[in-house]
Parts: sequence; C-alpha cells; structure tokens
Amino acid sequence: MKPTLFVLAAGMGSRYGGLKQLDGLGPHGETIMDYSIYDAIKSGFGKVVFVIRKDFEAEFREKILSKYENHIPTEVVFQSVNDLPEGFTCPPERTKPWGTNHAVMMGKNVIHEPFAIINSDDFYGRNSFEVMARELQSLAPDSTRHYSMVGFKVGNTMSESGTVSRGVCETKGEFLSSIVERTSIGYDEEHKISFVDENGNKQILEPATPVSMNFWGFTPDYFAYSEDFFVRFLRENIDKPKAEFYIPSLVNELVERGEASVKVLTTESKWFGVTYSADREGVVAKFAQLHRDGVYPEKMF
Repeated sequence: MKPTLFVLAAGMGSRYGGLKQLDGLGPHGETIMDYSIYDAIKSGFGKVVFVIRKDFEAEFREKILSKYENHIPTEVVFQSVNDLPEGFTCPPERTKPWGTNHAVMMGKNVIHEPFAIINSDDFYGRNSFEVMARELQSLAPDSTRHYSMVGFKVGNTMSESGTVSRGVCETKGEFLSSIVERTSIGYDEEHKISFVDENGNKQILEPATPVSMNFWGFTPDYFAYSEDFFVRFLRENIDKPKAEFYIPSLVNELVERGEASVKVLTTESKWFGVTYSADREGVVAKFAQLHRDGVYPEKMF
C-alpha cells in the first residue's frame, strides 16, 4: 500500500504576514506545497491529505487542489479551535490554534495507512521524501508504534532573517532518544547557532545537530495516542491562551516511556522556507536555480 502525505496547512503565517501556503514563489507561480507534492508523487506517495482552516477552503480548492487533479488523489480536513474532546469548551479568549498535533488529529477519519506529515510552508528536498517513502513502504501491514522522522542538520535549516523554532534531537544509534522543542534558535555575535534554555542559560548547537522539521512518519495507531494525550494537555493548559499541543511533546513522551520507537532518517537535503518576509527573495532565487538545474521541469502540473 502506498503511504499518504499529510500536509499541515492551517497556520496563519503571522511572522510572514499573510497566507504563505498560497504564495507563488516559483518562476511560474508555484507554491512551496507544489514542490512538496511533486516530490511526494515522484517518491511513491499515493494520496495527499491537507488540513486547513475552513475560512479559506474556497480559495484553497481553487488555487491549490485544482492543480493536482489527474496527478494524485487529494482530500481536505479542517482544524478549528472548537474541535475539542467531549467535556471541554474552548475559552472565548482562545484564538490561536491548538498546535501541530491537534492538526494531525483531524486526519483520523480519512487516513488508514502509514503516513508522513510535513509543513505546507517548508521546502524539504526530493531526497527527504524518498527516504521517508522507503521507510513507510517497508513497514509490515499490521505495524504499530514503529515511527520515523527525517533528521535535518540544524545548520541546513537556519534563517538569516531571524530566529527559528526546531525540535532538537538526541539519538542512540539510528533511533531517537529525546526531542525538545526549542524556540528562538538563531545566530549569535560570533555566528554560532545558539538558544537560551528554560534555565536562562545560552546553549550552542553544532551545525550537524539533528533537528526535526516536522517531517514525521506514523502509522494510524498514532491517532489514539494523540487523543489520550490531548485530554491531559487540555486539563493542564486549557486556560493558557498560547499553549500548543506539539508533535514532539507526544513523541518524546512515547519514546521515554518505551511505548514507541522513532527511527531517525538521515538526509543531506537542505531545508528552506519563508519564516520571515525578508526570506522571500532568497527563496524565489533558489527555486529559479532548481528549475535551471533541471531538478524541476518548467511545468510540474
């Protein structure tokens, strides 16, 4: 069975200013998602599911989904702050989505096979999709709790325009031993990669340190874990307007409890994306070069 690609496209893009998902950055108006879908098709994925906000469904279907007709089957699911388990009500002051793992939960009713998760506004590179597709296709039909992630070198994921958030990983052999979501990772005055930890101490990251860019591989049993963990998350955080239910938070707990293993897939692909508006010009130039180099054809869809 071919794996499914699950694209997280419900974010507001607040730092960038506008809907990054619909921004044409390629030489012919291609979005970052177009490159991801093209690479996924070439790598052996069989379906694409998008999670979006209901309020831009019409524009999304017109500008995005229409391009993929006759290329790969697609489905759309919706994320809303009001999608909560029984017994919970969204506080009126809550406007921010509940986070990436909440978005993942929206796919439960349409994904019944091994699947990969990506962000809509990140460029991952062809090799990343190839290694993930091979891993998911190698799983036994009844496989559970054997997950995976593409581990990028943090030095290949930085923005010159500001700080970034990354899931910083520790590994044991080829498997993940811990992952911690770190915010405000940036370059210091010596151009070293650093962040300030929860104790207020500056920490330096070597450029080869593996980080998660939200390119995960799961089997459908992950949805049940997510539902259980989300209930606990809400009990502790429902009155915190900015608290988010992150994928790494659940993955890290499952790994620490020994309930799941996560294979870290290596890639030399270099990530890039538009985290800030100042990043846009450089991304446009990179896509133009990829087309000139023949990595992507003039017309992908």
